[in-house]
Amino acid sequence: MWVFCGLGNPGKKYERTRHNFGFMVVSAFAERHSLRFKYDELYPAEVASLNRTCLLFKPMTFINLSGVAVKKLLKKEKIKPEKLLVIYDDMDLPLGRIKLLPKGGAGGHNGVKSIISELGVNTFPRLRLGIGRPPEGMDPKDYVLSPFTPDEASIVEKVIEIATQALEDLLQQDLLKVMTKYNSLKI
Repeated sequence: MWVFCGLGNPGKKYERTRHNFGFMVVSAFAERHSLRFKYDELYPAEVASLNRTCLLFKPMTFINLSGVAVKKLLKKEKIKPEKLLVIYDDMDLPLGRIKLLPKGGAGGHNGVKSIISELGVNTFPRLRLGIGRPPEGMDPKDYVLSPFTPDEASIVEKVIEIATQALEDLLQQDLLKVMTKYNSLKI
């Protein structure tokens, strides 16, 4: 069983921000399968299940503490980190690019840092969603918490569509094959 963990911040205020790109993808996947998230205070997180083939997971701890919720889930469900796919925004990739990796560092992302710290390993796959760099003079923290612009909307929707399809493929194919298919795509 896979865990598809989208990273983001809870609350309406953050809904369409760059930092919630992971939430957007996991929500779109749930919508595609007519799944509803339920809040589980044990983690705390919103959780949905697809026929026990995967759990959809959105930590409600705020992004910098995502690892706390993830660790509780993996422990309770007895899931190995290798079956945890963390989906998140990445400033090192331009908007319109995605990159699926089997493991790696945090790359400056505080949510990923939290997960690595709590699990004590970095051997979980991740799906990085490009958001590009902030404009000259803009603080990166302000940038990730800002909403996508109307000009970016069509690219964001296309990325969500492609990332959601990558999740579908991951349920049927091995990680390397899915990486090969999606890592070279440019939108």
